[in-house]
Amino acid sequence: MTPNKHILKWVDEMAAMTQPDRIVWIDGSEEQIDALRREAVGTGEMIKLNENLLPNCYLHRTAVNDVARVEGRTYICTKTKEDAGTINNWMDPAEMYAKLTKLFTGSMKGKTMYAIPYSMSVVGSPFAKYGIELTDSIYVVLNMVIMTRVGANVIEALGDGDDFIKGLHAKAQLDEENRYIVHFPEDNTIWSVNSGYGGNVLLGKKCFALRIASFLGRNEGWMAEHMLILGIENPKGEISYITAAFPSACGKTNLAMLIPPEIYQKQGYKVWCVGDDIAWLRIGEDGRLWAVNPENGFFGVAPGTNQKSNPNALATTMRDTIFTNVVHNMENNTVWWEGLDKNPPKSALNWKGEIWDCESGEKGAHPNSRFTALAKNCPCISSEFDNPKGVPVTAIVFGGRRAKTAPLVYQSRSWNHGVFVGSVMASETTAAATGAVGVVRRDPMAMRPFVGYDMGDYFAHWIAMGKKIPNPPKIFNVNWFRTDDEGHFIWPGFGDNMRVLMWILARCNNEVDAVETPIGYVPKAEDINIEGLDIDIDTIKGLLDVDKALWTEEAAGIDDFYKSIGDRVPKELWDEYEILKANLK
Repeated sequence: MTPNKHILKWVDEMAAMTQPDRIVWIDGSEEQIDALRREAVGTGEMIKLNENLLPNCYLHRTAVNDVARVEGRTYICTKTKEDAGTINNWMDPAEMYAKLTKLFTGSMKGKTMYAIPYSMSVVGSPFAKYGIELTDSIYVVLNMVIMTRVGANVIEALGDGDDFIKGLHAKAQLDEENRYIVHFPEDNTIWSVNSGYGGNVLLGKKCFALRIASFLGRNEGWMAEHMLILGIENPKGEISYITAAFPSACGKTNLAMLIPPEIYQKQGYKVWCVGDDIAWLRIGEDGRLWAVNPENGFFGVAPGTNQKSNPNALATTMRDTIFTNVVHNMENNTVWWEGLDKNPPKSALNWKGEIWDCESGEKGAHPNSRFTALAKNCPCISSEFDNPKGVPVTAIVFGGRRAKTAPLVYQSRSWNHGVFVGSVMASETTAAATGAVGVVRRDPMAMRPFVGYDMGDYFAHWIAMGKKIPNPPKIFNVNWFRTDDEGHFIWPGFGDNMRVLMWILARCNNEVDAVETPIGYVPKAEDINIEGLDIDIDTIKGLLDVDKALWTEEAAGIDDFYKSIGDRVPKELWDEYEILKANLK
């Protein structure tokens, strides 16, 4: 497949350790991929679904002990502990290599090693980065073909160079106690062992596209962020692009595939999805920040995805999709999950493959069950999805789930203040039944589990980027999750979130004024379009309220959080913290 001596030497070394019976190179051809699908169906690794209702769709079940990312088993192994930071798990690289070598030795005996050359972003793009993943799992191969750009052209793009990310994965024994997802950023290497779950084994996903890429971006002067990218097209055909970062369970995919409310549709507005999860950002020749989605597909959470919450995501899954850990509807050989509709199948197997009765009170699909679907099948996929230059970013949006503290939307005063806003992002756990507010989990820029180096250094990189971007995007914060005293959400959410995005774009275009508060600029209530909503102007005023007492409590939490990161938090952010405290007095 390749004469590249760097690649061949590395593959030989990994094969000598893992001892597969044979090595198969993945060329990305439909013939080869189809043969692998048939093989996986033959062994029971995947189940072919109803070809008429779900063409080219398959069902897979992971081991019962292997259903999610394992943060406690995810390591960043840099030469010094300080460079990995206080938030990441760390071990000395030599010690970790020794530990993992024991687990990998002989792990592919009797199996096939698949070598997958893949590109993050369009091959040949200025954003593109290349990787090779070695795996013993056909499931991984078939998912990587959806999630990344796989094929011989990646090998051609690499030429005789050694600038590629070396990924090694083995299912081994699927032993929880010896499950490790390990990144060696200084070696461009990722090793994952004893897991078969997507988030731990699709090494192009969080492992490469965020943890390794964030390290590369810091060294090379660009950014890898846990952000969706969407475009809003106005009636004149002009499109403005927004990137947005939210922690999990805050509606990221729903926002990325938003359907405009009727009042905007009638005027001719459209929303286009460029990406739902990851953005790589570089400074363009025009001095603006440009973004690409380095992925080729969506790895989405199935439960709760339905015709109301996200019709575009649901439509995307109707063909060429791999479903993982959902219900198998035996009546018509399709799939089902909680929140899909109110018609659970009468004859079904649950995510473990056991006979399941919807009346039992037990969930049929695992709460973290997934779909892996091609982005090109999304009805609202942007025409710029494959543009190697990316799209220019007008606004960056941060957000979290806050019951009372954060207003519906506010704008930062400057780039550094925007970095501060992103750095202190948080979500609360809520007990919906009682409206009780749980713990606040700080998740800076929604990158807490995904930064490949020290978090304080990561903040410093944001500050440094702000000095280099001649025409930076404006930075905002949103909160769709304000509740009333009974714990009910006040803002309708879903497609109506576009009303807030329209204010954000109006601010970027200097079309509306704003009200200065201790935390930043909030809208004038009358500038949020509520036409057609069952909400009055006083409710909007309430949603935009900044409660000084609550923010004084918030400030105390920020102080604790920054101290937990350590002495690498940039002075600029401590200065913004002092400004916040002074404003609250």
